[in-house]
Amino acid sequence: MNVFNVAKAAVSAKDVAAFCGIKINRNNMCLCPFHNDKHPSMKIDKRYFCFACGAKGDAIDFVSAYFGLGLKDAAIKICDDFNLSYDSSYHHPPQNIKPKKSDEQIFKEANDYCFKVLSDYLHLLKEWKIEYAPKDESEEWRPYFCEALNEISHVEYLLDILLYGEVSDRAFLIQDYRKKVIDIERRINEHTARRKANDKRFSRMHGECR
Repeated sequence: MNVFNVAKAAVSAKDVAAFCGIKINRNNMCLCPFHNDKHPSMKIDKRYFCFACGAKGDAIDFVSAYFGLGLKDAAIKICDDFNLSYDSSYHHPPQNIKPKKSDEQIFKEANDYCFKVLSDYLHLLKEWKIEYAPKDESEEWRPYFCEALNEISHVEYLLDILLYGEVSDRAFLIQDYRKKVIDIERRINEHTARRKANDKRFSRMHGECR
């Protein structure tokens, strides 16, 4: 393989950033080296994307921008730094590359998804707070009512971040709550399915009584 293919296949943007001494946290976020970054705003793994300045690319792009090198020289530097062998005489034929979603589009879709799920969850919590509220002081509090009391303010806070927060804060929230949001969506779908089944059963029983 040529130097570009070898570098791209073997080394990620995260690898070269770490090699350059850039500290990366457990959420794969780091300070962007391409602008005066004070709070981690760069998401970095196989590729990188800075939510603040828009810098993006793969390992070769990172090294090119970081050291001020051309793309080929950047690829050669990666291979030299990571002891990778490549065929300098090989010329890869041009290929038709399928268009990929931009990092900005991926981020927007993730932000919109989290906002929709959490909005639906907030609406459900407010229903539970009314529907499952104890009728008197002696009645034991139901789990759904307790969940509504505990979660409404927190979910409203998360929605405020997704709507008005800094890009770095939204990126951190999306990464940190990804699994929980997926679980919330599953619970909402299950609750909706049960409610529809109960409504259908009630309608059928009501029709038989007539």
